[in-house]
Amino acid sequence: MYDSSPAGAPVVREPLHTPVAHLVRGGIVEGVHHGSVVVLEADGRTRFRLGDIEAAFYPRSALKPVQAVAMLRAGLPLDGELLSLAAASHSGEERHLAGTRRILELAGLGENDLRNVPDMPFDPVVRDTWVREGRAPSRLAQNCSGKHAAMLWTARLNGWSLDDYLDPAHPLQQAVAATVEELTGQRVARVTVDGCGAPLFAVSLHGLARAVARIASAAPGTPEARVADAMREHAEMASGSGRDVAALMRAVPGLLAKDGFEGVQVAALPDGRAIAVKIADGANRARVPVAAAALARAGIDPAALTEFAGEPLLGGGEPVGCVRPVDALAPAHPAACV
Repeated sequence: MYDSSPAGAPVVREPLHTPVAHLVRGGIVEGVHHGSVVVLEADGRTRFRLGDIEAAFYPRSALKPVQAVAMLRAGLPLDGELLSLAAASHSGEERHLAGTRRILELAGLGENDLRNVPDMPFDPVVRDTWVREGRAPSRLAQNCSGKHAAMLWTARLNGWSLDDYLDPAHPLQQAVAATVEELTGQRVARVTVDGCGAPLFAVSLHGLARAVARIASAAPGTPEARVADAMREHAEMASGSGRDVAALMRAVPGLLAKDGFEGVQVAALPDGRAIAVKIADGANRARVPVAAAALARAGIDPAALTEFAGEPLLGGGEPVGCVRPVDALAPAHPAACV
């Protein structure tokens, strides 16, 4: 079982990644994606590992469920779709913008109070519409705006300053860091700045898997369970229409899943089984099939994961191959890769 006392920080080193997926064209390996994978049993033991699961790394947006737990513990009164949005890397759809505005309204604040980086919507279709309409990048459209709105409301509820809510020394970010250490079971190795401007905490892939397992398997009514329930029940608010992470949660009942930039994926079941994936080159084309193979290793019926086996590699408009997990992770391969 998990120990409630954080261990030492993971070592900072060049990760010892290993091949986790092959790009196969016409029966020949054309490219190789390196990375690391960990699969945990319900009791926290490691069922499967590949690559380097103990080196320090940055989880990017896969850490958002942990940040949301920290905010609930600090008094944030959100549930349902707005709580899912607080843990989201959203696509910039109108429902995401409207939800973020609602969180700000509840806090008595406005878009100008946000300190995330202005950006265009993450979803390419939504982004193209913005460009055609001549709309400029905005803090509201940036994919982390729900999290930032929730951070502002949490700070206001506690009487903390607002202008510097992204400072790692701010009480809010200190509370987040403490929650990261508690749920991952290890000290933070380094602190830097994420793409949106929020502090980002380095842990290990193993620690990240422990954290998502604890959130997904928490007792009903706890902050952890509230985050898991909100994300599972409102998967499109945590991501967007057509996003693979939302489709994954719909395909596997009870699954909590979150992606992150640079090829990070976590997922966990209510019984505590969990997986965490890091693709070294950040490629989404490898993240999805590798995560699906890891979930099969965790005991999910492969039939439920068929749509996540990876998009076919085309030649002349016809399938001639695919990106497939390495044999050590997934011994059975699609026919297109033979």
